[in-house]
Amino acid sequence: MAIDAVCLQAVVEELRPQLTGLRVDKVQQPARDQVILLFRGKRLLLNAGAGAPRLQLTELPRDNPAEPPMFCMLLRKHLAGARVAGLVQPPLERLVKLEFDASDELGRAGRRTLVLEAMGRRSNLILLDEEGRIIDSLRRVDADMSAARQVLPGLFYQPPASTGRLPFLEETEAGFAARFAAAPAEKTLDGFLLDTYFGLSPLMARELSFQAAGDVDARIFQLPGPGPLWRVLEDFSRRVRENRFTPVCLLREGRPLEFACVPVGQYGGGAEQAVYPSFSALLDAFYEARERQERARQRGADLLRAAATARDRLRRKLALQEKEYAETRNRDRLRVQGDLITANLYRMERGQARLECENFYEDNAPISIPLDPLLTPQQNAAKYYKRYTKAKTAEKYLRQQMDLAERDLHYLESVLAELTRAETEADYLDIRAELREAGFLKKQGRGKKDRSRPAAPWEFRTSSGLRVLVGRNNRQNDKLTLKDADRRDLWLHTQKIHGSHVILRCAGQAPSEEDIAEAALLAAWFSQARESGNVPVDYTEVRNVKKPAGARPGMVIYTTCRTVNVTPEEGAVKRLRVT
Repeated sequence: MAIDAVCLQAVVEELRPQLTGLRVDKVQQPARDQVILLFRGKRLLLNAGAGAPRLQLTELPRDNPAEPPMFCMLLRKHLAGARVAGLVQPPLERLVKLEFDASDELGRAGRRTLVLEAMGRRSNLILLDEEGRIIDSLRRVDADMSAARQVLPGLFYQPPASTGRLPFLEETEAGFAARFAAAPAEKTLDGFLLDTYFGLSPLMARELSFQAAGDVDARIFQLPGPGPLWRVLEDFSRRVRENRFTPVCLLREGRPLEFACVPVGQYGGGAEQAVYPSFSALLDAFYEARERQERARQRGADLLRAAATARDRLRRKLALQEKEYAETRNRDRLRVQGDLITANLYRMERGQARLECENFYEDNAPISIPLDPLLTPQQNAAKYYKRYTKAKTAEKYLRQQMDLAERDLHYLESVLAELTRAETEADYLDIRAELREAGFLKKQGRGKKDRSRPAAPWEFRTSSGLRVLVGRNNRQNDKLTLKDADRRDLWLHTQKIHGSHVILRCAGQAPSEEDIAEAALLAAWFSQARESGNVPVDYTEVRNVKKPAGARPGMVIYTTCRTVNVTPEEGAVKRLRVT
């Protein structure tokens, strides 16, 4: 869900005392829609993405591109070294102005304003000078895009137009009663609130309906009068005026569902409420998984497309090969037909289109053999023998090609699984290099070298303190298992399911059952079975794991393993992770 005006007010009230007076040390732009201002010990995230526009302090790590975008360079020029003078939010607007005391290249003091418009698909970040002119914006809006309001360098900044509805904070009891009486009796309470007042989100409108009538779908005629709905609206308005907010996240089956600035009761037992120490911590927790998926979608889109295209091409190729292979298995009929033509040469004439004879291989059953009338009987027999020999040779060749196709198909499916687990830019660079080496992506031009440093494996600690290393991609899986691991360490992998190689560092001692279970949980989590339960995980000593000759990266065989069944759990994974 996108942040609403009241939640944004709660965030601004939380941030204002923490940020005012701080100096901007650095400016980063880790993603197209994200800007991070770094202060001493604090990281302020401004997100202007359509799905998650917001303002917050963040603790989540974000990788920066090798070359900063132009908008980031502009912000560095104007804001690096500037001090936060204040945070201003117009009442009930999804808009925040961050005002900075800055100085220009000549050292002259001035004012810069960074405006965050958190308005869904129209979200934007706009930098203004001290006169209110637009220096530049994250998204420029010209007359072709909007005739009513342009956002272009040099123009004076104009805030978005008002909706014309009455802000709910300005409503009076008498005015509410009149509007309630004029509304259609069949109209839902939340629909009435959303259509009449400005500043309420759909979630909050449903909550007020639930508090007034005990049902989120209650209609106006179900209330005895305006009193019950007015009282809950007035109580909510009072909380907003007094800035009495509570960071609440609604969870369903452990996953974030909604967040709010006041307790929410409309879901009853269908969702549990978790209260966070701050709105910034709440927003980090709520958007963490979503941002990870979005980064994967953006950064890995071309890799995902290339791997999926190659996989689909291999599937079609393998289907054709299997069809041809099935035909070669029936090649003996070609030899039989050649023998029958040879045995009946005395009965045949040149130009004959078909031979009708008895099949002495099948109790002299009658058989009809097609012939090429342009060939002699001897040439027709030789043609059938040649087709038989070709089919015999093709069987061996096709079997080899099918084995290679199945190997590559298995490998590409493992790469697609890697892409779903990738988190950082280094992960995508590693996978890109892996696909290049495997021949599924074009190699870089001559003279261009990949200077990126491979990412380190994920590291965890079991409850007893043993290290657990998890490979991020196939190349790292090979290095981790075949080079870095001690022969006595334990190797773990999901049974017949694509996933990461997991190494339990035993440090020369026998691991406990709890250690093995926790390492197996990690193997299940970093696999395609992440969302499943009772996942089988094989484990054995590293000495029993071998790589077949010519195998693709990440492909190994192993013997003498044991199996443990585990259910992946995100909370346990976070608890074991080494930060």
